[in-house]
Amino acid sequence: MPDARTHSAPGPPHPPRPPRHHRCCPGPGRRRGTHGPPSAPRTPSSSPHERPRERPHEALANVPRGATGMTRISPSPASHGLPPDAPGPHSRRLGLVSVIVTFGGLLFGYDTGVVNGALEPLTADLGLTAFTEGVVVSILVFGAAFGAMIGGALSDRYGRRHNIIMLSLVFMLGTLGCVLSPNWQILALFRFILGLAVGGASATVPVYLAEIAPVERRGSIVTRNEVMIVSGQFAAFVINALIFNVWGETDGIWRLMLLVAVLPAIGLFIGMLRLPESPRWLVAQGRDEEALAVLSQVRTDERARAEMAEVHRLAEEERAAKTAGAVDLGVRWVRVLILIGAALGICQQFTGINSVMYYGTQLLGDAGFSGDSAIIANTLNGAFSVIGITVGLSVINKVKRRTMLLGGFALTTTFHLLVGLSAMLMPDGGAKAWFILVFVVLFVFSMQATIGPLVWLILSEMFPLKIRSMAIGISIFVLWMANALVALGFPPVVKALGISNTFLAFAAFGVLAIVFIGTCVPETKDRSLEELEDDFRARYS
Repeated sequence: MPDARTHSAPGPPHPPRPPRHHRCCPGPGRRRGTHGPPSAPRTPSSSPHERPRERPHEALANVPRGATGMTRISPSPASHGLPPDAPGPHSRRLGLVSVIVTFGGLLFGYDTGVVNGALEPLTADLGLTAFTEGVVVSILVFGAAFGAMIGGALSDRYGRRHNIIMLSLVFMLGTLGCVLSPNWQILALFRFILGLAVGGASATVPVYLAEIAPVERRGSIVTRNEVMIVSGQFAAFVINALIFNVWGETDGIWRLMLLVAVLPAIGLFIGMLRLPESPRWLVAQGRDEEALAVLSQVRTDERARAEMAEVHRLAEEERAAKTAGAVDLGVRWVRVLILIGAALGICQQFTGINSVMYYGTQLLGDAGFSGDSAIIANTLNGAFSVIGITVGLSVINKVKRRTMLLGGFALTTTFHLLVGLSAMLMPDGGAKAWFILVFVVLFVFSMQATIGPLVWLILSEMFPLKIRSMAIGISIFVLWMANALVALGFPPVVKALGISNTFLAFAAFGVLAIVFIGTCVPETKDRSLEELEDDFRARYS
């Protein structure tokens, strides 16, 4: 769902300028501290008109594929008055924690990607139509939308570790239920259950990692989960290709493809039994002694004690960020800002990235590849997805947000046009199939290097503190629903319109997205929340 984006921590800002925070942010509810030493918590404002004069950034965790949740890297520990986290046995312990926990990201990626290669034998075995194919694939995404909301609430109430252990059991239950399904209706039911686990993992795993990592390593550690998600999809494509080419003639081979996912689920369950609870969650429950004991396992003793004050400060800041309610929706500029965030999520999903990640093998088969060749060629989509996000994470803080986002949509729209025109104008045969493959792979690379991570980064930066939790929650839910609708509609649309017209429709959506971004989406790089809020007040109040 490797550390693709390790940066040195910035030093303290020049006094006359507001602090710059233009690193990526993790999943919901997690924010980095502001520059300067710890101070007393501010009193939360009572309306969106009273703005906190700081720029903390909380995390985004609800990440459907094609949109990678990002992690903002905090200032150096020295800017918070923390002693450096010297290497030692605790460093190896922290590394082990991150490996075990990111099995949740691996499961996220594998369970969303495995259906890609399994769909052809599954369709033949269970007699799926174009519509029921869409139902079986998309129902996991519908489940993930609700799983993210439920999982976040359960995580806040019962703890991150408890929630991940429970999710590993749900992953196992959903996987075994899918494997043993006698018909598509039962399969859809257990795919929905798997979706609950996928959504819960997307809301919990990055949060746990962000809360247990030291400030100077937090970005690189949480980013491992994002890379694990796309790596999980790539692994699903490769495993599907191997299984299909070795045992492709075996009845029910799709069940074996799905069964592989139970192995990392078991590993996650066993591993989490030996891991500690999040220290920040323990502090929020008033269990300071337990929190200090956990920090002592993954920090030096001196650093653990110094960090307790920082954890208390961040907990207070988060309480200030969760005070918005329905009454704030009565403010016009707030409504407009939330609508822009939701529309940005829709634009991301209507690139059709998940139609490729869910149906890539079928798409390449329709383009002219044989069954064996299509499932092998589809692994290129997974490989270039991993390469794309790695490249994107390395350059995302060097280019203005809107410039990079507009460039990304220009690239994806161009490749949509090239796929559509190749399918329409070229005669059937090997050349046509290869041209479509190349343009689809370039589309995936462009999408994951630009639009995927950027949308999450902009969402993390554009909302004022007062409405942040509510606004991000609404935007993410809309994004998941758009993802599900694309997954549901792609098979019948391709059957009715063909590859060419379907990708030309994606290109038309891309043009609309470019117009929308150019006229409505704010530039957030190097701008404080106060500047952004003043701008929206002036334009929309």
